[in-house]
Amino acid sequence: MHNITIDQVLNAKFDVSEDSPIIKPFGLAPVIADPSLLTPNESHDGKWHLFCHTTFGVYHFVSDDGIDFKKVGKVLNRAMRPNINRIDGRYYLFYERTRTLIFNGLNAINLAKWKSEIYVVESTDLISWTKPKRVIANTKDYEISERGTSISNPFLINIDGKNRLYYSCGLTYIDDCKFCEPTYVTYAESDKITEGYTSIDTPIIAPDKKDPYLNLCSGCLKVYQLADGYLGVQNGLYEKDGNSHSAIFLLTSLDGKSFEFKKVIVEPKVVCGKDWMKQFVYASHLVKDGDLLRLYFNARDTAHALKGRECIGFAEAKLN
Repeated sequence: MHNITIDQVLNAKFDVSEDSPIIKPFGLAPVIADPSLLTPNESHDGKWHLFCHTTFGVYHFVSDDGIDFKKVGKVLNRAMRPNINRIDGRYYLFYERTRTLIFNGLNAINLAKWKSEIYVVESTDLISWTKPKRVIANTKDYEISERGTSISNPFLINIDGKNRLYYSCGLTYIDDCKFCEPTYVTYAESDKITEGYTSIDTPIIAPDKKDPYLNLCSGCLKVYQLADGYLGVQNGLYEKDGNSHSAIFLLTSLDGKSFEFKKVIVEPKVVCGKDWMKQFVYASHLVKDGDLLRLYFNARDTAHALKGRECIGFAEAKLN
């Protein structure tokens, strides 16, 4: 997206597609979330490839049009919030590696603390993957909360030859959901893709009680280098009228470190008579397809931990 400007994106109007949701929960998992994609011009086979997670790990889907996705299979256990990249013909799949399902279950009932770190696996064909390798572990005090340590939502970009891995950290308990969401957004940098990352000393985004879209916690951030600066796509968690919500909004930056809020592009609501995104719209991935921008995201219908379901859909905008 280096050939488009910040104003082009800010002036684009994103509409949630009537085809959404395009991927729904399957099996015993009530959640399918955090899509990360390769467009046809990024993949070796000219197809769309989507990676996401359920309760049971990270899964791979494939499509000819970016709408009708077929499940390829599970890629990883103990994994969530993936980020797929193709660099010099090789694929790098970063993800949040959790403890086992047993520990995660104990955490849900407050009998064990959460612990997660960022790992990576590599591939040349999206079929065979290398052994998982730890990339970022807890090194900063702000990453620790009373409920445990969470290093999550990795997103890689390369800036002037240096690799910058944005990630979320910390845990904020959301009362009506009965689970935690990320407190802060930060980043680490390295000269190498899969090792040597050093995290910065202070988060770049923190919750703000005065901010209508960020008064609970920071969710996650995806950053894109455009022709004239950096675009941030964030989902913030906020309280409104006694209930928690999440919306997706745009930020801009000159250096990819200090961001300024610009506009909300997707808010929770009933769309085309469907309530799949009625209360939360979460993590997203922005891609360009010709003169269209597609924002893939997951959404949740209701806060209730046992009743809520999360699906994946997309919003689309035409570039002028």
